Amino acid sequence: MRCLMFVCLLICSLPTFALDRSRVEGYLLPNGLQVILKSGYERDHVSIRLVVGVGLDDFACDQRELPHLLEHLLFSGIDDTGEGGLEERMQALGGEWNAYTSSADTTFVIEAPARNQRKVLDLLLAVIRDTRIDAKALATAKTIIEREDGGHYGRLQRWLDRQDIGHPASDQLATELGLKCPERSNLDDMTLEQVQHLREQWYAANNMSLIVVGGLDRLLPAYLERTFGELPATEPEERRSLESISQQAEQRRDLTRGWLGDNVKLHWLFIEPTLEEGHDQTLELLSRYLDWALYDQLRLRHGLSYGPSVQRESFGDSGMLSLNADLERQDVDAAQKVIEQLFEHLRKHGLDPDTFARIKEAAIARESWTTQGNAALADYYWGALNAYEDGRFTDPVRLLRQVSLKQADAALRELLKEPGYLRIEQPLLGYDELYGLVALVLGLILAAGLIRRRRVVASRPGGATREP
Repeated sequence: MRCLMFVCLLICSLPTFALDRSRVEGYLLPNGLQVILKSGYERDHVSIRLVVGVGLDDFACDQRELPHLLEHLLFSGIDDTGEGGLEERMQALGGEWNAYTSSADTTFVIEAPARNQRKVLDLLLAVIRDTRIDAKALATAKTIIEREDGGHYGRLQRWLDRQDIGHPASDQLATELGLKCPERSNLDDMTLEQVQHLREQWYAANNMSLIVVGGLDRLLPAYLERTFGELPATEPEERRSLESISQQAEQRRDLTRGWLGDNVKLHWLFIEPTLEEGHDQTLELLSRYLDWALYDQLRLRHGLSYGPSVQRESFGDSGMLSLNADLERQDVDAAQKVIEQLFEHLRKHGLDPDTFARIKEAAIARESWTTQGNAALADYYWGALNAYEDGRFTDPVRLLRQVSLKQADAALRELLKEPGYLRIEQPLLGYDELYGLVALVLGLILAAGLIRRRRVVASRPGGATREP
């Protein structure tokens, strides 16, 4: 009897042991809107993501902020109560929401109680369909974006941007290579007509994906077909080609960050190669390997950097891998030499098989806990939409296991074939330089005082002596 009870308990608790995140209920509504539903971890909560296929990269530099501007405008209100009334309605439903515009898409993010999921979706639909946009709302949204970007974009800030002053090292290099706009869009030039055109052409049902994860209402599919299925479909404008590398960049540049201090950041950046097989997984494992190698060399063996790291970013049609280290000003040359020796060793000997196997297994193990919770799972589906087909997302564990040491070695050789780009970020003056400058100024003042005193004495009658 006890055995039977144990078996029953085991069967009932199986869903809590593991959740197959790769399999979802996915389908297209008649208007082309893609729906992805997943029964998640917390049954009393839902995470909702509405992903619209329009982002910053779909517009030229002078209009790049248009999708971001429309994102803010869609929260300006659906009736006379305005933005405040809209927020009050979401609060009354126990939910929270926000929106984000990236280079590739615009996404509305909602966390809400499962019992109110259809009411929350009603409000989201009203925002997309019924938001009133007028000149006053446009002016307010422009002001908000200006503040988010650091304040009014005047001539001085525009000039500083053109000189690459104040940009992070990766942004500076991307701008130098022609992969990133050299300055912000001019919001003042953006019109109500442009925003309306963007909304009509890009906020179409067949250019959207709706993701709902958590305690799903059993009537949710029928509800979605009745409501979101009424959104109009249209043929979105053709997406513009991403920027490619079109300019040369200096191999090394020293970038001024701040006025005073001894803290320096070193960035060694490489353009990622394009791999025929397992591109993203191979480069991800390679970046993790380099992260460990940098930590081992700069911190453990030489004590030069407390927190070295490796980061991957994308600009235009290119990926960028950056090796980063926090340093003291006097350690920059030593750290550069250590990293050069690391590169030389990797070019000559390739990846260490045992270390690569350990890094690979750690990356695979990490996949089992990085998407715990409805919100994390919804974000995962949002980021992996390109890997979705016929009710399944590509299993990242399987893709990672397929990456061989030979593949990673080949990617490493391609990555290190070029010397890369070195960027050193440091304040204008170090403390020793400041002390030296202060000493020099005091010395000059003292010398000037002595010279003046001698001139005064010499100018008296009788020269340097005084009559008794």
